[in-house]
Amino acid sequence: MKNYWTKSKVEKLSKLWGQGVSARDIAEKLGDISRNAVIGKANRLGLSKKLISEDKTIKKEISASSLVPDMSGCKWPIGHPGDDDFYFCGKPVIPGKPYCGEHCLIAYRRKDSHQKVKKIFKLNSETKI
Repeated sequence: MKNYWTKSKVEKLSKLWGQGVSARDIAEKLGDISRNAVIGKANRLGLSKKLISEDKTIKKEISASSLVPDMSGCKWPIGHPGDDDFYFCGKPVIPGKPYCGEHCLIAYRRKDSHQKVKKIFKLNSETKI
């Protein structure tokens, strides 16, 4: 197995990777090395994260309440968030829940309730008239 990674190629890879050059372009500049080999070597060198932010942001848990803090009604989304006609239900909520009664029935289902419904339909279809 031939070692394609000379010291100069590794240094050039590190320099280009740090500048944000794509793996494909690095492979072309180094010559006789595939894009996948560049990615693999970068990972082994610990260069896998191209852009490391010096400002470490705190990850926050996103909830409907944090997205729409002033909204007092049902927070069930209607439509797609990117569309112009997107909105939240807005009906009065069940105390302690973020949704109205209708949407609580959808959001908070018991795990076995679906199985019970299937069993009832199966029993009804087997009874002879």
